[in-house]
Amino acid sequence: MKYASIVPLIGGETIAMEKVFGKKPEYILSYEAFSNNDQHIVNHYKNTVPYHVLNPSDSISNFDRVDVVNTVCPCAGLSSLSPSASSNNSANDWMFITSEFVLGSLSPRVFWGENAPRLASKMGEPIVKRLRKIGEKYGYTFSIFKTKSVLHGLSQVRDRTFYFFWKGDVVPVFPYIERPNETIEDTIRSAKAKDGDPMGVLTNTKKPSDNPFYRYVLQVMEGGISHVDFAKKIDKTTNPLDYIENAGVSYLDVAKWMRENNYEREARKCERMHKKLKDGGNIMRKTTEIPKGIIGAFVGHMPTSLTHPDEDRYISIREALSIMKLPEDFQLQGGLRNLNHICQNVPVTTAADMAQYVKDYLEGNLDTLRTDFLIQDNKTKSINDYSNGVQLDEFMV
Repeated sequence: MKYASIVPLIGGETIAMEKVFGKKPEYILSYEAFSNNDQHIVNHYKNTVPYHVLNPSDSISNFDRVDVVNTVCPCAGLSSLSPSASSNNSANDWMFITSEFVLGSLSPRVFWGENAPRLASKMGEPIVKRLRKIGEKYGYTFSIFKTKSVLHGLSQVRDRTFYFFWKGDVVPVFPYIERPNETIEDTIRSAKAKDGDPMGVLTNTKKPSDNPFYRYVLQVMEGGISHVDFAKKIDKTTNPLDYIENAGVSYLDVAKWMRENNYEREARKCERMHKKLKDGGNIMRKTTEIPKGIIGAFVGHMPTSLTHPDEDRYISIREALSIMKLPEDFQLQGGLRNLNHICQNVPVTTAADMAQYVKDYLEGNLDTLRTDFLIQDNKTKSINDYSNGVQLDEFMV
């Protein structure tokens, strides 16, 4: 079986395909808008995989036929982290552009990709309708699989939504997955940068215990313990602000300590936070994160704010890459400048489960339904068929 990738971004999903299919992709396709993101996977394959930049208007190709094409189209159009997220955000257009090109020109047996969880929500409904129309035009059914990374054994809680086009008139039914997850501490500890590895540089060169709010927690609330001792003591991932609030400590008391220790800016911040919370508002808590068990989504401030569990430091790029399960020899091109590209990625192990489903389908090892669209939810272990309300049992093949 042969496969290719289109718009792979940093490449976690493509590497997952390689792990499952036991070979590199036949080629990688993309567009100029994503060349900076794609450079990481292109470099990883070191010119052993052809890389082609397309024009968005391209509709025909001379590329060899493949059985599967995978993609990681940008999800900013539907992301809950984006203030401009909507069904008509222009970032969503890449799902339509790639689907038209792949289904119309390459005609694989399966085309699949990952996008924001909202793809399977009311906001994503207009996009799904349009994708289904594209699939119908070229003879494909459509399905969505909702899940979250922690169910796939990872140490982060992050919802994931995958979409699939299947050539023909059936949709495969995936087995549900819920395997024990490793701890975030073990994930970080397992990523030891080798001598001379440029990925060994820290994402943040400051010491976590120098953070004024974390200093307050360690010195005042915990009687002068170290970061390492605090990391051992806690039973779940926390940050100084959450820890202060959960203990019922007033930010006015924290402000007093800040002034006594010459943190005037932080003292004023404490007073603002106190007033905002008192008035029923909310505050930003993007600060030092001390890991234990599992973490939230590895996005935003997390790469530069997550601490090592056994050392008073923040994580390295290599450790950040390990959280997404990228290979030990994977190199982030541009280093810290492109740190956020790690977040714009599907963890290799999560994507590998999807790739295995695709392979199982191609080998005839999955049950299928006669339907043109269904949604499976791995979180609730439920399936919703959308073929005129007919019972699922009547569709089993």
